[in-house]
Amino acid sequence: MNSFYKQYQPYISPFDPCPPIKTKTYSTPPNLYMGFQPPHLPQFSPMEALKAGTLWKAFYDPYYSPYENKKGENPL
Repeated sequence: MNSFYKQYQPYISPFDPCPPIKTKTYSTPPNLYMGFQPPHLPQFSPMEALKAGTLWKAFYDPYYSPYENKKGENPL
């Protein structure tokens, strides 16, 4: 399976007035990697689906800010 988070290094001008962000990260949706929706995908219960924003578990994509620590990670 592909990673849902990608990274790239933008061009940094020597004349930028602000300190540059050397590596930028963006999220790609899970449906990008699924050509079609196969039958009998596992589903959330109705209450879980309302909280997750989707009925199918394969399409669930939680958002994690790149500036917050994930569980188990040490702060920088």
